[in-house]
Amino acid sequence: MSDFWKAAAILSGVGIYIAAVIFVCLWAGGLVDDFFQLGGVGRLVGIVAGFPIAGYSVYRQLKHHGFL
Repeated sequence: MSDFWKAAAILSGVGIYIAAVIFVCLWAGGLVDDFFQLGGVGRLVGIVAGFPIAGYSVYRQLKHHGFL
């Protein structure tokens, strides 16, 4: 496999991973929101927590694959 396609495959996976982590955090925030009846605050916290978690995980993946 050429380097271009290898990089494209890894970076596509990273993009899907970012979306999945943010979705899971949003979903978990929704569960907390519904349980404690917070009026949307739980979902907001889920989104805000999802970005740093996804960012750190992407950093580790890119470092592992030699992009950083």
